[in-house]
Amino acid sequence: MKRVAAIDCGTNSIRLLISDIDTSTNIATDVCREMRIVRLGEGVDKTNAFSPRALERTFKAIDEYEQILLKHKVENLRFVATSATRDAQNKAMFIKGVIDRLRIVPEVIAGTEEAALSFDGATRSLRQKHKAPFLIIDLGGGSTELVIGDQEPTGVYSMDVGCVRMTERHTPGGNPTKAQEEAIRTDVRNALKEAAKKVDWQKAQTIVGVAGTVTTVAAHSLKLKTYDPEVLHGASISAQQISQTAQDFISLSPSQRAALPYMHEGRIEVITAGSIVLDEVMKAIGAQTLIASERDILDGVAWSQVQ
Repeated sequence: MKRVAAIDCGTNSIRLLISDIDTSTNIATDVCREMRIVRLGEGVDKTNAFSPRALERTFKAIDEYEQILLKHKVENLRFVATSATRDAQNKAMFIKGVIDRLRIVPEVIAGTEEAALSFDGATRSLRQKHKAPFLIIDLGGGSTELVIGDQEPTGVYSMDVGCVRMTERHTPGGNPTKAQEEAIRTDVRNALKEAAKKVDWQKAQTIVGVAGTVTTVAAHSLKLKTYDPEVLHGASISAQQISQTAQDFISLSPSQRAALPYMHEGRIEVITAGSIVLDEVMKAIGAQTLIASERDILDGVAWSQVQ
C-alpha cells in the first residue's frame, strides 16, 4: 500500500487527491479529495500572462493543501499544471510560488499528456460496465482534450476551447446572445476539424465526459437536489439532455444559476459556455449518449506514481 497525492492545477480550478493505492489488488482508496476554484487562467486568453490576483488566489489554495498533505503523511506528490500555465508567459512566477510552498517542481504538461492521464483515470473504473474503445471528452477551463483508445490512447488532440476561455472571449457574465453562442460554436467546430485528423471518434463504443463542466451538466440533466459524486459517476445522459441543459443555462440569469443546488459558485459565470462546447462536441461526433465520470486526470496522476 502506498499513499500518494496528486494536484491538478487547471485554468479554473486546483484540485487535490490523496489516495492509498494497493498495487497487488489494483485498487485505489480515496483518503481525501479537495477542490478550490481559483481562476488561475483569468485573462490569460487575452494577455498571455497570469494576473497578480489570480496567482494570489492560487497560492492561498496551495497553502491550504500543504497543511492537508502534512496531516495525511503523503509519501509521494506529483503536481501537474495544464492549459493556462502552458499559455502564460510569466509561468516562472507560478512555478517559483509552488516550489516555495511545496518544495516540488510543478510539471507543465502538454495537452497530449494531459489527455493520456485523463484517459487512464477515467477508464479504470468504467471498463467492467462499458465497451471499449472509449472516447474521453475532458472539458476544462482553457482547453478540451479528446482521446480515444482501448487499454491506452491511440489518438489524442487538445483543442483551445474551454469554459473559461470561451466565456472570456465571447460571453463575459455567461449569458450569450444568439450571435455570441454561434461564435462559441464556430470556435469549437473549427477546432474539431483539426481534431478529426488525429482522433477517429467513429470507432468509439463508449463516450465518457470528465471534469466539472460535464458533471455539472449531468447534475442538471438528472435534476439532482445536491451535487452527489456517487450518483454522477457512471451516470448516462443523452445528447438531447445536454442540448437542453445548454439552452437552460443560456436563459437563466446568473442569480438563477447560482441558486441551482448543485452549482459551485466558481462555475456560475463559465458553465454556460462550457455546456455549449459540450453540446457542439456531441453533435460533431454524432454521439447519442455520454457517460459522466468523476474520475479523471487527478486519478491518472495518482496512478502514474505507482506504475
